[in-house]
Amino acid sequence: MTRIIDHPVLGKLDDRKKIPFTFDGKVYEAFETETIAAALLANGVRTLRVHEESGTPRGFYCNIGHCMECRVNVNGQANIRACLTVVKENMVVERGKQHPNIVKRMVENI
Repeated sequence: MTRIIDHPVLGKLDDRKKIPFTFDGKVYEAFETETIAAALLANGVRTLRVHEESGTPRGFYCNIGHCMECRVNVNGQANIRACLTVVKENMVVERGKQHPNIVKRMVENI
């Protein structure tokens, strides 16, 4: 785990409750008020989804909600930004999946 546990401004993590959540079926721990992105990064997870067309790995980029690279599925809802979403107890997070390109298929069949 790679987390700052004692910060001069943010305080100590020991004062916060540990919260279990799952990512792709594996159980991880976050601290209350921690975002999904921060929790996954602290637990060594770097790839959050794959590019819709190329299938290349995508992860953390801007970490302030502008780029949309950190989209994941949360409790069955797609395209949730991990950098803006706070972990809730027993939250189910899944890697963003590569979806078939419907438009490309339609054009190929013409």
